[in-house]
Amino acid sequence: MYEKKIPVLLDCGLHLFMEVMNGKWKANLIWNIYSGIKRPGELQRKIPKATRRVLDTQLRQLTEHGILSKIVFNELPLKVEYELTALGETLIPAITFIAQWGEDHRFELEETIKVEISPVVLV
Repeated sequence: MYEKKIPVLLDCGLHLFMEVMNGKWKANLIWNIYSGIKRPGELQRKIPKATRRVLDTQLRQLTEHGILSKIVFNELPLKVEYELTALGETLIPAITFIAQWGEDHRFELEETIKVEISPVVLV
């Protein structure tokens, strides 16, 4: 099993939050599940830039942290769905607030991000 080289600091709420939400697609996964998309294939179609392996890993981590519950239906073909737990539901206001912050500061952020990712021209 993978063991992190740098120990996880859990001495404050921000560190706990970052440990749970650390992952590029976790907020998107939580929001999409909250919005009614529950099956892994549907999530993959909704977030096409993420690989299935990464999404599966992040879904597993969110399940291990108690943010999601995984429901496996006893049928063929195998059917799996994810739901937010009560703990996961408490993240929705935080994700909403962060998304609104991004919208409120879109102009400034897009300008600085464009500068950071602009191609380097070698002469």
